[in-house]
Amino acid sequence: MKVTDLSLTLFNWKSNAWRTGHNAFGGTVKLGIVTVTTDEGVEGHSFLGSSRQGADEFAIPLINLLKPIVIGRNPLDTGAIWEQMWKQRRNVWPRAIGAVDVALWDLAGKIVGQPIFRMLGACRTQVPAYASSAYLPTPEAYGEEALRFKSMGWPAYKMHPHGVEKEDIEICRAVRKAVGDDYTLMLDAMWAFNYEAALRIGRAIEELDFFWYEDPLIEEDIHNYVKLHQKLDIPLLTTEYAPGGLYGMVQWVTQGATDILRGDVAVIGGITPMIRLAHMADAFKMKFEIHHGGNSLNNAANLHVTMACSNCDYYEVFPASGANKYGLVEDIEVDNNGLVHIPEKPGLGYEIDWDLVKREHQGVIK
Repeated sequence: MKVTDLSLTLFNWKSNAWRTGHNAFGGTVKLGIVTVTTDEGVEGHSFLGSSRQGADEFAIPLINLLKPIVIGRNPLDTGAIWEQMWKQRRNVWPRAIGAVDVALWDLAGKIVGQPIFRMLGACRTQVPAYASSAYLPTPEAYGEEALRFKSMGWPAYKMHPHGVEKEDIEICRAVRKAVGDDYTLMLDAMWAFNYEAALRIGRAIEELDFFWYEDPLIEEDIHNYVKLHQKLDIPLLTTEYAPGGLYGMVQWVTQGATDILRGDVAVIGGITPMIRLAHMADAFKMKFEIHHGGNSLNNAANLHVTMACSNCDYYEVFPASGANKYGLVEDIEVDNNGLVHIPEKPGLGYEIDWDLVKREHQGVIK
């Protein structure tokens, strides 16, 4: 079996505007379906793009530089293909590399008749979810949202506050007061602070018994992350956008700059590097908490990796309002016990809403 074609189908994704701090999402963007076709007629699919950045922005390097790498290859050679694609990272966004890699894994699962997480080495079939907030206007609004998800059976809540030191501490205190002392809370500071402010916020949420402290500093500031890690007891969760992707993570471990590693198939470039990173973290007895993927099929791919590793505590639902769900007949849902379950169908296991794609069709790039 050989790959005979790779194409990108564009269709409109319309959603209401929303944001997290300085990041704006929504409006109308073009979501892309990456389709990898074989000479035996089997196809693998993935989504490219997010509600913030359309797939059309990645199209030219995807077709000009990645497609020639894939055509004529055995689709099961995912490792070799990914390593060759990664060598193009100076000219191709990791999101495009990741989309091709996810499509190849979807194809591989369909070829062998197995869900991806079982091909990766299944560890479980369900995982607890946490509700991840968008920007909300007041501390009380965050507290009300957290309490609502707690009442629905969700086991944890993470806030994306305002990126202002005193306001963020006030928000964290309001949420803790709303949900009580026995509920799991996390803070994502979204790279908003310098070392001094990050330290003060970290000490404040230590007193509030938060579960982790995420991305207080920019990823380039590994020097101050080392200092922060030495000063705080609360676990630091970093490396979401760390330079170098998979190969840039080693220094974070060896320098003692973080407690928990971070990644997702969009930012790090696919399922192939994700499972390698999960195993590396496990070898150091570190947690590997997986980020959202920006679109529904990337979220599905992240879920498969989550089910194939035992060092990830939670599955992120971002935003908790569901604004990132689009393009599937049935999307990932959280049950009444706060759990997400993995489908046992081959490949990614989720069906694209082809009727929606037809209605919102914007063209095919080959």
